[in-house]
Amino acid sequence: MEKEFRSGFISIIGRPNVGKSTLLNRFVGQKIAIMSDKPQTTRNRIQGVLTQDDAQFIFIDTPGIHKPKHKLGDFMVKTAENTMNEVDAVMFMINAEEGYGRGDQFILERLQKVDNPVFLVVNKIDKVHPDKLLELIELYKDKLDFAEIVPISALEGNNTAHLLETLKGYLPEGPQYYPEDQVTDHPERFVISELIREKVLHLTREEVPHSIAVVIEAIENRHSTTEKVFIQATIVTERKSQKGIIIGKQGSMLKQVGKLARRDIEMLLGSKVFLELWVKVQPDWRNKQAQLNDYGFSREEY
Repeated sequence: MEKEFRSGFISIIGRPNVGKSTLLNRFVGQKIAIMSDKPQTTRNRIQGVLTQDDAQFIFIDTPGIHKPKHKLGDFMVKTAENTMNEVDAVMFMINAEEGYGRGDQFILERLQKVDNPVFLVVNKIDKVHPDKLLELIELYKDKLDFAEIVPISALEGNNTAHLLETLKGYLPEGPQYYPEDQVTDHPERFVISELIREKVLHLTREEVPHSIAVVIEAIENRHSTTEKVFIQATIVTERKSQKGIIIGKQGSMLKQVGKLARRDIEMLLGSKVFLELWVKVQPDWRNKQAQLNDYGFSREEY
């Protein structure tokens, strides 16, 4: 008798910076979504794939739902909201440290209209006292009829295996959509650009807000002379002052961005990488639809 196989699409939603990308990377076993302690890091729907002997999970890590301040923010919120009724289950992720907030109420109002199972995933349980955790769970229980409530630590891995097993029980019988060794449906160019953007956010801290984009200009394999992959990328920012910060004194900051990004890209590609980075100023690009289209934030996606 053939073994039953389950498969399905699961959306991970929540306020900015609750740990959605950390959980996705934990599930698939490698970095495909960038992580930062700054909110609104994720901009596109990042699709991660985990295949087991009897199931395939397709996770959609959405941008954090927030009140948009520009066209890019509007794109991000609509991208997140549009996934809710397109999937087999929704994981609503909250930060146990931060507790209940107005942003959560905004999301809960939208979840009222969702017909599919909604999980409450309480992240960062290693950061709070068990009594506070129980109080928080009781508070959320009254807000929505959740299919399951699962406390976890995405960073430490606490209870994440239990979360997967619980999710599996809600997946329908279905086909294996992706090959078992595939972990994302995004092309390598996209993941490479995100890894570079992560390093800029990490190294510049509060000096450069989320007004940067990374465009991959070229990827070449030059096997005739070397096994290295040559990558050219442009970091786009909105102001000259930000360009100066990203380049740094005598190019020191840009060199550090390149060094850290190259390490992650080499792990992704499994080969040595020569990474050439440039910085360009494009004023107010987050409010210009032509630029948003060029950088991969198309209206057609919402």
